[in-house]
Amino acid sequence: MKSQKRMKILFVANLDLTYVRTDLKLLKKHFKVRVVDLSRVKNLPSALKFLFELLKGVLWSQITFTWFAGVHSFPVVLLSKIFRKKSIVVTGGYDVADVPEIDYGAMRDSRKARLIKFSLRNADKILAISEFIKKEILRWVNREVDVIFEGIDCDKFRPSGHKENLVITVGRINKLTLKRKGIESFVKSAKYIPDTPFVVVGGSSDKSMDYLKSIATENVSFAGFVPEEELIKWYRRAKVYCQLSLHEGFGTSIGEAMACGCIPVVTDKGAIPEVVGDTGFYVPYNDPEKIAEGIKKALGSEKGKEARERALALFSEEKRGEKLKEVIESL
Repeated sequence: MKSQKRMKILFVANLDLTYVRTDLKLLKKHFKVRVVDLSRVKNLPSALKFLFELLKGVLWSQITFTWFAGVHSFPVVLLSKIFRKKSIVVTGGYDVADVPEIDYGAMRDSRKARLIKFSLRNADKILAISEFIKKEILRWVNREVDVIFEGIDCDKFRPSGHKENLVITVGRINKLTLKRKGIESFVKSAKYIPDTPFVVVGGSSDKSMDYLKSIATENVSFAGFVPEEELIKWYRRAKVYCQLSLHEGFGTSIGEAMACGCIPVVTDKGAIPEVVGDTGFYVPYNDPEKIAEGIKKALGSEKGKEARERALALFSEEKRGEKLKEVIESL
């Protein structure tokens, strides 16, 4: 154990993301970790500072651990090779996606794609957060890929109190997520169940919120951005959670909602079936009337306990932490 604690890991990621912070916490339990935070890269001076910190970090570390095979992973993997350090890259969805229907995915940009493929080919380990993402990776490179599901803090995200006949969805609201996350379909489906409250939880980065409010019926409300403590309260109140996406690499919010005992109403796109299994109700993508039918079935069911049990069995932080530890020790 002492030798594991002395192992030096350079962690390169955007710390604004919850699941990234979860991995950082898990790695710190076993290893000495230094962080290069991508969320601080805003302009040319900060980008140059990033490269300088990256170089120092690679020289200090034994292993580099990068979240997403984006443009930023190219210098991490390259420097790791030059200085003979081991490298791990975690892929999450957008970085290996090419979805022409909604013009989504880094692989749609040929310049980004070349840099991403370099990382995918040359990292010592590639980790995918689902079997779906593994298949996406294998569209671009032919190599071994390990699948480790995301980790959910099931002690923090847990049921508490009485469930209301409340339907929610969670996500950042912008022009892309209206379609990719199915948020527009969620709002449109509410008119078919007028006596049931629907809530959209998430902030908006453009005028998409105004559009959603313009098409919403009276039973739809918008919570805006909420801190994690308040988000958990929404999960605990809601009986039904909707994820109506066209593409999902995993779906962190689905896992969190399931851990809180919500019944999932979801599409069968991307990795969603891997997360939900048979604990929820499947509906077609972009079909508000059919979505409403699925929500009605969920409101009349008692599958919340099953959803919670599945989250505990497959997506606990402890399970992900142990598997990450095994991967790092294997290097």
